[in-house]
Amino acid sequence: MKNLLPAIFIFVILFTACSKGEAPHINEEQEVKVHYDTTAIDSFSTGAVSVDIARKIRMSSPQYLDSVKQVKKAMEEEKKLKVELEKENKLKEAEEKKKTDAEKKKKASETVSASETKTE
Repeated sequence: MKNLLPAIFIFVILFTACSKGEAPHINEEQEVKVHYDTTAIDSFSTGAVSVDIARKIRMSSPQYLDSVKQVKKAMEEEKKLKVELEKENKLKEAEEKKKTDAEKKKKASETVSASETKTE
């Protein structure tokens, strides 16, 4: 009886340790999305086009070329407007400088004439 209890204990430990555990469940039905570089489903079928080639085709289309021209025109117009605004600002600054210079000269001449009248 003394030997039977440790033997049962060892047997239970070995039985649980060597028992087959459940394999982790991998859901094989799960969809895996793969990114292909072709537009057709089968890259060997007729009509399969590389993404790079499809991009070149789109870029050479008349709509794309027209949109590029419109963007260029808009950029040129913006540049012209900026140049015109800068010219106008420079002219305004020049006029303001002339006015301030004229006012300074006028004040200077008034102070000189006022000092001359005081001395007389």
